[in-house]
Amino acid sequence: MEEIINKVAQSGLETIDLEQFYPKGEIVVFDMKDYLFMELILKEKDFRAAMQSHDWEQYRGKNVGLICSADAVIPLWAYMLVMTNLEPVAAYAAFGDAAFIHNTLYLRNLGEIDLSAFTDKRIVIKGCGDKRVGEIAYAEITRLLRPVVKSIMYGEPCSTVPVYKKKS
Repeated sequence: MEEIINKVAQSGLETIDLEQFYPKGEIVVFDMKDYLFMELILKEKDFRAAMQSHDWEQYRGKNVGLICSADAVIPLWAYMLVMTNLEPVAAYAAFGDAAFIHNTLYLRNLGEIDLSAFTDKRIVIKGCGDKRVGEIAYAEITRLLRPVVKSIMYGEPCSTVPVYKKKS
């Protein structure tokens, strides 16, 4: 009987699973509309009082997006005032909706990869998983890896789609 050889294991391919870099923690949105007079007008005295009495602890350890969903003219200092309250308690806070916060955290996580570990390697970016990874992560990992790797493929080691190959 002939010995079974695992050609995938012998191929020298390294797999990167983008789910490992998936943002952790709950993402919530702070909508300034809720603190405007008639959801349209910012009255400074009332807004400052609302910010002082607001329970900021509810954002402790969470990732917070700051938005105003109303079509209102908000002075820029108001966003700054909200952020001074969010920054000490939130794990991360920035202007933007939940999708923007998710993408920003994903990019930040990918940016922490030690790229030198992939120098001249043949890389497979895993294609399927339990979480929806999204286009931004696939585009970013390709941008990060392309200057250092020998090749980039998409899929699983047994069935890959070639994406990039360094020219000699």
